[in-house]
Formats: sequence, structure tokens, C-alpha cells
Amino acid sequence: MSMTESTANQVRTARSPSLVLAFLCVAGFMTFVDVSIVNVSLPTIERELGITETYLQYVVTAYGTVLGGFLLLGGRLADTFGRRRMLRGGLVGFALASLLAGLAQGPAMLIVARGLQGLGSAFIAPAALSLLTTTFAQGPARTRALGVWGGISGLASVVGVILGGLLTEGPGWRWIFIINVPIGLVAALLAPLVVAESRDPEQRRKFDVAGAVVLTAGLVLLIYTLGQTVSWGWDSAATICCLVAVMVLLTGFVFVERRASAPLIPLSIFRQKVIRGANITAVFMLGTLVTLFFFASLYMQQVLNYSPVTTGLAYLPIAVIISVGAGVSQQLVNKFAAKPVLIVGLVLATSGLLLLWRAPADASYVVDVLPAFLIAGLGLGMAFVPIQVAAFAGVREADSGVAAGLINTSQEAGGALGVAVAATVAFSRVPELVAWAGTDPGRIVQARLSVFHEAFLVGAGLAFAAVLVALTLPMMRATATK
Repeated sequence: MSMTESTANQVRTARSPSLVLAFLCVAGFMTFVDVSIVNVSLPTIERELGITETYLQYVVTAYGTVLGGFLLLGGRLADTFGRRRMLRGGLVGFALASLLAGLAQGPAMLIVARGLQGLGSAFIAPAALSLLTTTFAQGPARTRALGVWGGISGLASVVGVILGGLLTEGPGWRWIFIINVPIGLVAALLAPLVVAESRDPEQRRKFDVAGAVVLTAGLVLLIYTLGQTVSWGWDSAATICCLVAVMVLLTGFVFVERRASAPLIPLSIFRQKVIRGANITAVFMLGTLVTLFFFASLYMQQVLNYSPVTTGLAYLPIAVIISVGAGVSQQLVNKFAAKPVLIVGLVLATSGLLLLWRAPADASYVVDVLPAFLIAGLGLGMAFVPIQVAAFAGVREADSGVAAGLINTSQEAGGALGVAVAATVAFSRVPELVAWAGTDPGRIVQARLSVFHEAFLVGAGLAFAAVLVALTLPMMRATATK
């Protein structure tokens, strides 16, 4: 038995697995919930801080982009210096960044704070997921644990919008950030009592910081450029120069990885068809999810005139159905295989977005909105479990941190890119629609509806792209051994 396997076995017996799972899910829940918790608050934040429509998306994407860019480095640091240590550091950093966001006095301060939140989450998420995979041996036990994790990640996205609505209309939007402060600090203090330390003793103390910086810079510039095309135009010199710079940065990232002695992403990992396909699918799938919550929140408040609380509560059925979908998926993956379950889930998600694409300006919640939410929620809930199973198929214990960082990077970057693409397409017609609507209230509503319809159609396209990629995956069984 290798030193790494011995260490993993010690971790599995050091604490109660159920207690460890519960604690890690709480830590992960914090990072997942902050992807969506701001969505219902966006119209209020827009008014109070004077954020323009073009920059509003950055309140969401700044978090996901920095999180996605540094997740892999966070996973490698966790493997080397200790997964519990990195988890605690991330919790403290996340709490302090949340306090800064809650005290923000302008758009720039809020967006920077959101980026710092993402940096803290980049240490929390891979450390927590890596601790989970080293606590539970591959097979049914790990599949159940990943099923809980997958369900929590999906459920957190919905709980985020519900909680965001309640806090926005209650104590105020700043509390969607301030509430993280005591939770993060208490969790950091309790971690040594609940989770045993875990690290890879064979991991070299060399880190690809350059790779993390170049990757994050490329993603940030790409998302910023996509957002600015609404005002710059696709054929402008600024857009072309920025896109060229993005290509240089992303190409530079590949060059850095090939030459690094301890690369952020060992490019050889992409030779495994399952892992490659799982991560590409995750990019499109999370792009669908975050696009749904971002634009559905705006649609319900700016077209249907829902209050923040009503908007948040409107998501409650999705919270339930995502949990149901994850539970059903967990059973199906164990009995059959991950691929067909994943495809069915993604097809349902596509169908739900297409229903929202056709929702009218005077939509009834029960007739028009709820069915779309239930279908999309069930599908996304079903997809979370098999995508996690595929992401860890055949991964060695020593690479668990990299695999955890990679799938989380795909999810977070996918969410940010999905919103950026949908916003770019939808908001590109805003000047034309504003001129057409003028000051007529009816036309203003129709103009907004047209924008949101285009965004929902882009979301459906992202989900369908995920279906196409998932079709290329081989059949995977959760009980397969390495």
C-alpha cells in the first residue's frame, strides 16, 4: 500500500463519515449559494448603487470567474499543504470578503468584493470535495456521498434566490453578504473538531501560480469583452483587440501548462474521454442553470412585477424538485449507468428553458412559469449526480484535488460564461428596443420581455449543447472499481 493510500485510509477512519459529509456540505453550500443569492437583489442593487444594465452582470460573473480561475490552484494547494488547512483559510477569506461586499458603497467596490469572495471559495470548494472523495472509498459509498454533494450544489442555487428575496425585502440586500460572516468564521473554528487533516505526502511543493493568473486573466477579459460588445459593437477596434488578447492569454495558459514542472492542469488528464466530456458538459450545464436564475429573476420583477420576496418564493418548487431529481438520479445511476440519466436530465432542462422562451408578458405563475421551473429543475437535479460521477471516473487518490478543482472550474466558469453569452445576445438589442418603446408603458414591458425571451433561448441552446456532448460519453457505472 502506498503512502497516499495509507493516508486516505486514515482519513476515512478518523471521523464519523456522516458528520464529515454534513460539515463539508455546509462549507460547500456557502460557495454554491453565493452564485445565485444576488440574482433576486439585482434590480435593488442596480437602483441603490447606480449600476448600469451592462455592468450588472459583473456582480454575478466576477464571483464565478475568479472562483473558476483559481479553483485548480486551490485544489493543488489543498493536496500539498493539507485539505483541512486550505478549507479553513478559504472560509476566513470568504467571510471577510463578504463583509466588504456588505459594506460596498459603489459598483467597483462591490464587484471587487465579489471577486474576493470567489477567491475564498476557490480554496473552500476543491478542499471540501477532495476531503469527501478521500473520506469515502470509490463505489456505492462514494456515489451516495457525491449524490448528496450534487444535490446540495443544485439545491443551494435555488435556496440562494429564495434567501436573496427574503433578505432583500427584509433587512436589505447588504445582508445577503453579511450573513456569511458568522457562518464562515464559526465553520473555520469547528473544522479541526470535525474533519481530520488530509494531504498527499508525495505532492511536490511547486505551484503553478502563473497558470492560475493567466487563466483567470483570460476568463475575466473574455467575460468583460462579451459584456462590452453591447456598447462597443463586435466590429469595433476595442472588441477585436480584447478578443485577440484573450486568445493570447488562453494560448499562453496552454504553453505555461506544458512547460510547468507542476502544472495547474496536467494536460494528459484530458486524454481520458470521460473526464474531458464530463467537464465540457458541466460548462454548458452550469451556463444553463445560472442563466436561468439570472434572467428569470429579472423577468419576474421587471415584467410580471413580482416583489423580491415573491420572486424568491417563486423558486421554492424548484428547490424541492431539484432535491427530488438528485435523489432519483442517485438511485438510477447505481442501478443503471450515468450517461442515460445525464442525457434525460439535460433534455428536461432544455425543455424547461424553451417553455420560458414562450412565456407571455401577462404570464400566470401556475400555468406558464411553474411548469417550466419544475421541468428544468427536475432535469438539472438529475444531471448533477452523473456529472460528478463522470468527473471522478478512474481518478487516482493522488489526483483527487486536481479532479475536484477541474470539475468545479468547469462549473463556475461555465456559469459565468453562460450569463455573459446570454446577456451579450439579449442586451445587444436594448438600444433598438428602447428607441421603439419610448415612454409607452406597454411597449416598455414588451421590450423587456423580448430581451428575456432571447436570454432564455440562449439558455436552452446551452442545455442542448450539453446534451450533444453527453451523447459522446461512454457508458459509466458508479460501482466500477479502479
